[in-house]
Amino acid sequence: MNNILVPTNFSENCQKAEELGLKMAKFYNSEIHFFHYVKTPVDWVRLDKQKEDLYPETKLKIGSAKADLRELEKKAEGLGLKCRTFLEYNGEISNILSHCGHFEHDFIVTGSSGTKGGIRELRGSNVEEIVRKAEVPVIVVKDKDVSFPFKDILFVSDFKEDVTEEFQHVKSLAEKCDARIHLLKVNTTTDYNSIEKSLQPIKDFLENFPGLTTYSMNVYNESGVEEGINDFLIYKNVDLIAMCTHGRTGFLSLFSSSTVEKVTNHSELPVMTIKM
Repeated sequence: MNNILVPTNFSENCQKAEELGLKMAKFYNSEIHFFHYVKTPVDWVRLDKQKEDLYPETKLKIGSAKADLRELEKKAEGLGLKCRTFLEYNGEISNILSHCGHFEHDFIVTGSSGTKGGIRELRGSNVEEIVRKAEVPVIVVKDKDVSFPFKDILFVSDFKEDVTEEFQHVKSLAEKCDARIHLLKVNTTTDYNSIEKSLQPIKDFLENFPGLTTYSMNVYNESGVEEGINDFLIYKNVDLIAMCTHGRTGFLSLFSSSTVEKVTNHSELPVMTIKM
């Protein structure tokens, strides 16, 4: 992992994402970028300096953002990391994604207050859109404090589609962290099945990873995937939930059009999404 992007609005959960980004960057000895943008009533870049005083609230907001970014830069420098900060005005989701593509980031880490009523806006951009459109894995940090390095990672799939390439990201992260991977298949009301029969697709999938030894296989029959995940979490604590998404059509259709969105939205745990 060479480069990590952390879009932030400096909210509580974004601060947790900032800390996770710093820990990951230190862990991987990678570069880290912090990205923030401010909505302004006028084109701030072209605004005459003498006229900035006409917009005191905006000027104060920009000054505060610059100070917050500088503090993050100091933290990164204190850890011996290469860090860059970016402040843009009136940006959109495309700005974050373009930035990510231009600098070839390996990961995006950001915060969301989803459990408090939907995936909230990040200064005009939507975390849900970042998850859906980003070409690199995204970790969305939620209400629960993050434990890193991760020790237990839950990977959820129905193992019908080929997610071998996407799983490589999870496997690589787990191996670096010395974490155990828990593979979970949830049979919903449309495909209830015996545990033994449902384990077979997981066993077949694992044949692609003969070197993987630290894992568990799990099957739940539940009314929905989210319910199955919640049931699993009653009996096993994990540090991260990992799932795949279809970027073009929304979230992974093997469950439903909104399954990953719901999990990302409602989970208190960090959720890692990988675009197929």
